[in-house]
Amino acid sequence: MSSRASELPEPSTVIAERGDGRKPAVFLDYDGVLSPIVDRPSDAVMTDEMRRIVSDLAGRASVCVVSGRDRQVVTELMGLDDLVVAGSHGFDIHHPETGVITHDASTGFEDLVERVTAEVSEQAAGIEGTLVEPKHASVALHYRGVDAARHAEVQELVDGVLDAHPGELRVTPGKFVHEIQPKIDWNKGKAVEHLLDVLDLRGVDVLPIYVGDDVTDEDAFNAPSIADGGLGVLVIGPTDADERETAAAAVLADVDAVGAFLDGLAR
Repeated sequence: MSSRASELPEPSTVIAERGDGRKPAVFLDYDGVLSPIVDRPSDAVMTDEMRRIVSDLAGRASVCVVSGRDRQVVTELMGLDDLVVAGSHGFDIHHPETGVITHDASTGFEDLVERVTAEVSEQAAGIEGTLVEPKHASVALHYRGVDAARHAEVQELVDGVLDAHPGELRVTPGKFVHEIQPKIDWNKGKAVEHLLDVLDLRGVDVLPIYVGDDVTDEDAFNAPSIADGGLGVLVIGPTDADERETAAAAVLADVDAVGAFLDGLAR
């Protein structure tokens, strides 16, 4: 079930209805949630204040970061190494104490991703403004810096790579980025469900909360534990239309609002 973002309440309203006496288990996207969207992905460093807020919350509740970023990269950008992080859209999950958290889709795609990354890098070199981001289980082709007149060339590049690997790949569009991944039945929503099991966070006394801003976060908003009795929170962001259709149950305006919301949860 989806709604227009403009029709949704703030998360505090939903928590008052669903969260009485339940302890939150919080899952957070990174870009656009814990750090604003920036032109260069490497500049998306979390602020000291957001780092304090997330650390305070993690001291009182379970907090996991579920990002499209490579796991090691997002850990460095956060400046925190004591959180569970699911990188590459949940393909690569790591626990700070027990190490790698395995799942059915955690291995077996490495050679394919390496070949595709090389192909994308070679072809994107001819389109000024593109940025290729190699990841553990995918390759991201960013085109925020590409002249709008050449966006069709970026799409043609992506379509050509998919055609060259029939049945092996899928592409997930984001905010000025195409994420090319192995065609495996795994996404952020499945990662959230897996973490709820592995971390023993099931039960009527737990309120699973997922906060995200991108198209890929809709998989998490639609995850059974979030959609049925949990709470999906869409971060609108400065460039999004509030008429966006989403499976989230609540909205926040921007990264500052996320900080205030998480700070309130911690308190």
